[in-house]
This record gives sequence, C-alpha cells and structure tokens, in this order.
Amino acid sequence: MSENAKLWLKPISRRKFLALGAAVAGGAAALTSLPLGREAVAAGEASKAADEKIIPTSCVHNCGGRCPLYAHVKDGVVTWFSPEQEGSDSPEFPQVRACLRGRSQRKRLYHPDRLKYPMKRVGKRGEGKFERISWDEALDTIARELQRIKATYGNEAIYINYATGVYGQISQAWITPNFGGALPRFLNMFGGYLGYYNTYSSACFSYAAPYTFGTVEGNSPDDLLNSKLIVLFADNPGETRMGGANGHYYLRLAKEKGARIIVIDPRYTDTAITLADEWIPIRPTTDNALIDALAYVMITENLHDQAFLDKYCLGFDEEHMPPGIPPGNSYKSYVLGLGEDKTPKTPEWAEAITGVPKDTIIKLARQIAGIKPCCLLQGLGWQRHAYGEQPVRGLPVLAAMTGNIGIKGGGPGLRNGGHGVTVGWMPAGQNPVKASIPCFMWPEAVERGHELTAADGVKGVDKLSTDIKMIWNYGGNTLLNQHADINKTAKILADEKKCEFILVHDVFMTPSAKFADILLPDVTHFEREDIVSFSSGIGYAIYHQKVVEPMYECRSIYEVCSELAKRLGFGDRYTEGKSEQDWLREAVEVARQKDPNFPTFEEFRRKGIYKVAPKEPVVAYEKQIKDPVNNPFKTPSGKIEIFSTQLWAMNKPKEIPAIPKYIPAWEGPQDPLREKYPLQCIGPHYKRRVHSTFDNVPWMEEAAPQEMWINPKDAAARGLKDGDKARVFNDRGELIIKVKVTPRIMPGVVAIPQGAWWTPDENGVDRRGCINTLTKYHPTPLAHGNPQHTNLVEVVKA
Repeated sequence: MSENAKLWLKPISRRKFLALGAAVAGGAAALTSLPLGREAVAAGEASKAADEKIIPTSCVHNCGGRCPLYAHVKDGVVTWFSPEQEGSDSPEFPQVRACLRGRSQRKRLYHPDRLKYPMKRVGKRGEGKFERISWDEALDTIARELQRIKATYGNEAIYINYATGVYGQISQAWITPNFGGALPRFLNMFGGYLGYYNTYSSACFSYAAPYTFGTVEGNSPDDLLNSKLIVLFADNPGETRMGGANGHYYLRLAKEKGARIIVIDPRYTDTAITLADEWIPIRPTTDNALIDALAYVMITENLHDQAFLDKYCLGFDEEHMPPGIPPGNSYKSYVLGLGEDKTPKTPEWAEAITGVPKDTIIKLARQIAGIKPCCLLQGLGWQRHAYGEQPVRGLPVLAAMTGNIGIKGGGPGLRNGGHGVTVGWMPAGQNPVKASIPCFMWPEAVERGHELTAADGVKGVDKLSTDIKMIWNYGGNTLLNQHADINKTAKILADEKKCEFILVHDVFMTPSAKFADILLPDVTHFEREDIVSFSSGIGYAIYHQKVVEPMYECRSIYEVCSELAKRLGFGDRYTEGKSEQDWLREAVEVARQKDPNFPTFEEFRRKGIYKVAPKEPVVAYEKQIKDPVNNPFKTPSGKIEIFSTQLWAMNKPKEIPAIPKYIPAWEGPQDPLREKYPLQCIGPHYKRRVHSTFDNVPWMEEAAPQEMWINPKDAAARGLKDGDKARVFNDRGELIIKVKVTPRIMPGVVAIPQGAWWTPDENGVDRRGCINTLTKYHPTPLAHGNPQHTNLVEVVKA
C-alpha cells in the first residue's frame, strides 16, 4: 500500500464524521455541541507534547462562506482538522465554525486519486487518456501554444474559463476586473485575454437588480434580529451555507427572539425543517405569479404603503410613470388586469399556475403587509430559470409596497449584505483586451465568436474579432460538469478544430480535466499560503498557512505563471523577485491602511483570523430613504424603478418587460412539452458538496448520498419505491440514479442535487446522477445567464 493510501485511511473515525453530518442536517444549533469542538481540542492538548503542531488554515470553496480550520500536524502529516476556538462565541461575535465539508478536507488532501505530475493527452479529447511528461515539457508546450495563438488570432482568442474552486488574494480562480491574482496578472502582462462577466451562481440577480435600485445591496444578517417576519423565497442557507458566521446562524437567533419565518420552496428543505413556522411549496419558474397575486391582495385590500410608493418609487401606478409611456403600463395596472393582457392577477389565477392555494396566498399577503418590520429574502435558485431576471426584480416591489426598504428589520427584497474586511490583492494590472462575454455563453464564443456582438451580450467592443481558440481552465469544473447540456458541450470541446488548445490545472481528474491537452497537478490550499475574507453578520479575514509541503510534483498557480513568464520574457517583471508570502505582506499592509486595528502580518499569520465586530447592522438604502434629495438611488430617475425606462427602451416586452412580470417558462409547468416529459426537474445545492467539490470523498457520500427526490404520488405512478434506481431522461440526455421517495418535495417536481461528476457508460448514459446531462443551454434574455433549474424530464424504473 502506498504511503498516500495509508494517509487516506487514518483517523478521524467515520462514525464521528457521520455524526457530524447528522448534526449539521439538524441545523446550526447542533453545531455548538459537536464532539469536534472544544472537547476535542481539549482532549488533543495531551498530544501536543508529542510534537504535534496546530497550524491555522481555512476552507476556501464557493459555498457562500469562508471558515477557518486548524490543522493538527505530526511528523509532517495532517492528522485532523479542528474548528475555530478564537474568542467567546457570543451571538454578537460568533466563532466561525466549519461544516462537515470543511472538516472532511483531510480526505481530499490525502486522496489517492490526486493528480501527481504533468500529463499530455494521447487519445481523443474527452477520453481521459494521458501520459506523464516533465514540467519543462509541459511549460514549454504551454508557452509555445500561447505564442502561436496570440500570433495567429490575437489575445482575444485566449479565454480563462469561469471557475470558483480556489479563492485567495493570490490564487483566485474566479476572475473579475475588480480582483487581482497570479493568473490575471500573468495574462495581462502577456497582452490580455477575453474576459467574462456574471457568474453561474447569480447572473440574473447581479444583472437585473441594478435596474431597480441602481446598485445591489442588502441588510446585514445581524439585522435579522430586528425582524418580526422573515420570508425566504428559494433560499436554503441551512444546507448551502451551514458553516461560518452565515445567514442560517442569524436566522436561528432571529427565531429565538420571536421572529416568524416562512419558507417558500418546492422542497421542504433543511432550512424549513430547522427554522420555518410555515412551508409553502411552489412549482419552479412560477414565483412571479405568486408575487403578482400577493400584490393584488395588498392593492385590493388597501394594505400597501401608498405614501412610500409615491415618494420613493417610479412606475407603481399610472400617476407615477415616466413621461411618454402609454397608459396601462404601470405595475398596478398590470396586476389589476388593466394592462395589455387584461388579466387580473388574482389568487385564483396564481393558484392554477403555482400550485399554492388561494387562501394561502391571501394569508401570506396579509402577513407580509401587516407584520412590520418584515424581511423578504431571495435565494439564487429561482433566478437560475428561463426568465430568472423577473423574480429578482419582482420581490423588491413587495418590499416597496410594504415600506420595508431602508429600515432595520426590513430590507430591499434582495439578499443579505454584510460587514466586510478589506484586504489587498496581488496586483494584476489592466487587461489590454476590452472585450468580455457572459460567462455562460463561452460555448457560443468557441463555435461562432467572430459573429457575436453587443446584441448577444458582448461588452467592451461592438463585435468579437475571433472565436475562442485557447481555454485555460484553472480550479474549476464548469468546462463540462457544471455547464448545461453536457452531451452537446462535450462535442464542442472534442472538436480540436474549434478550440485548439485546452489547459487544465486542477487537483483531480474531474470530468472537465479529461478534455485537457495539457493537464497540470495543482496544490491544495493546504500546500501554499494565501488570504481569504468574508462579509456576513461580522466581517473577517483568514490567513491560511502552508500546513504540509506540496505533494508529488504539484505546483501552485503562482509557480506555474512565474515559470511561464520566464519563458515568455517577462519573468522578472512578473514576480518582482517576490515570494507568495511577500505578496501577502503587501496585502496585509493594504488592510492595515484601511483598518488601523488590523494586526501585523506576523500576528495575523500566527493567529489565522481577524474579525470585526460591527457597531450597528448594515441597513441597505437607509440614506436614500432618510434623505432622498441628497442621496438619490443610482437609477436614471434617482428613485426605486419598478418601471425601468432602460428596459422599456430595449423594446423586447415579451421577454424583457419594463416591469417585473410572470412569463410562462419554456419547459415550465405550462409548456405543452409536459405531455412527453411531465416532471419538472431542479438541481438544488447539496450539503455534501460545494458545487462539484467533494463529490469524490466517500465519507460525504455516506453522510448525504446522491439520490433523486420524488414525491410519493409520482413514485407510485411509476412503480418506484424508496431506494430503487430510476432512469431519468429527456431529449438531451439520460442518467441512472437512486430515488428517495419523500413528501418533502411537491408532486410534479423531482430534484437531483447538482454537482455529481458526470460518468457516462459505453452508451452515453450517466451513471452518477449528473443533472447537467439533462439541462438546456438557453441563456436568459437579459442577463444571458444560466437557466439550469428549467427542465422537463420523464422518470421510469431502471
């Protein structure tokens, strides 16, 4: 047995880990009494005498949180990770506790399947056939391909694919113009690259919300303690963001203080189980119909705050419309059926669409309008739909109608904001290439980039000059696994005449990595140093030290870029003679300039975390509400724009209306395609993974197996029993998955947790349960975002 395989089998015990998983499923309250907390640390004190080192590090993945970890290292080997023990762990200043995913990190660090050395492809793209090569050959090949593609097509042909598997002020995989890091610094010095905007997580949210408010802001989670009613729309923090000082923790505190919590979701989620006073199931893609009906009740029962709407909003009623807009285009006219469709948005109308009973709608409307302050929070799941921009803009209308914007305990109907800590980046400079594309649309830029214009979502230039000819995929699995319509995407990637060179730098042979031409082994974040920060009910920054030496032949992104820069003639300019730690010292100096209390580099590195206790909660748009003359909203009118003149000017009212509307979705509950594929299929985030990270950790599979939820009514109609294997299919693909028959999901809907690694058999049938075998590539109309919860399928017994 190899030494690495032995490390894989060492403690902690599986029983203890599974107990942790069950505790997390039970809610944040259980986290405070886990056996891996203070008691475990106290018990471990005795082992310190045996040369054990405890080194601060972190969990850095894209769950929506960042958590410190403390690595217990003996003889150069991590034996286990313990959670943060810094401070008193009070509600005002909580300890930042890692969840089951963070505490299973040892199983990733010492996984026997880690990539160990550079490789080059020897079979067809996607076959996963590689042979070992030296680092010199790998780097020489990459440098040569970069030069060739630049000379042949220009820098616009080089693309960094969207990825979020690595976070850090140096090693960041998610690249934006506001961030720095080793990779964008290198490519900017090389002449630039085709950029992207949006994310796979929040494209419609981040793109659409500014049309209402001009900016995207939210009350901080600690302000939830001032709320009397909290309504979560498609938000499941108890499963997606379990650890850290995250929203679920503050929701629990708010509930203990007496707040009523309502969860609206197709599934009876872990959040609903642990927190909700009421669960309201709803059909996917129909949320705007519910919002419209809630508004109808408030208007017809005179429950809305007309004075607030008159003073701060544009477009609610005909008396407050922009000049030159024909009558009947206000939100109130639309809701009352006085607009073009002549359909009143009554609770009866909404019941037929959403599946929410009319009496429930009426009751909910009266609660939202009558209990103040009320916080309306939206998750991100409902905007990963065919018309995901609409609910993003729709919920703030209810916040405005009830006068809950700009006050404590209320909010703008968006998402939580937070208290932050500013830390410097490794400077990247400016990208000489001005063009950028929506990140979800990269396959089109591979196939027909030279045709894409501003009308297709291109920014920075009127038209792309070339197709994508090189993809650099660092620390991510969206090249294939997390992208829509895997079978179609795989065909695009397999065609070497389209994208001519694919570089992948990762820790494992993911489904995306199998399409690499050159495959580089990355270090984990436990084998290098970096800093991450997070904004929540408190703000904090984490320094994660290198806890073990890099294994095998693995190299960090900074090492790779430094070596490539040498080969391309700008090595000294790139590194400036600095190590990673030197760059982090400069990042800390930026933090100290912003916050005089920020510790010195040495103290920060030693302690591993710096937390800021807020004096008061962040209240979004408080200045605009208190003093609108001197603090207008950053919209064209200076008001909250329920009606957007910018959207009106696009002249696409069927798909991009000027007011938020319910638009029946393709592959939604009203699509005639349901005769062939009768079930809606969604892909929720799952507590055992962060997107696709951790899918190859067996303990996580035991804690939360990959299985499809199906309602007992739908299961019975198909002869399915709990634990059976089912075949799930549509015109795009087919997969086999075990079913969980449960009333925790509404009839007519099935849920396959997103992130499972695509594993096709010889017939192309996925055997792991990867939902993107079934999803559709169809960018949303405004944000050009991903609609990966909009799918119709059929399910039969396998």
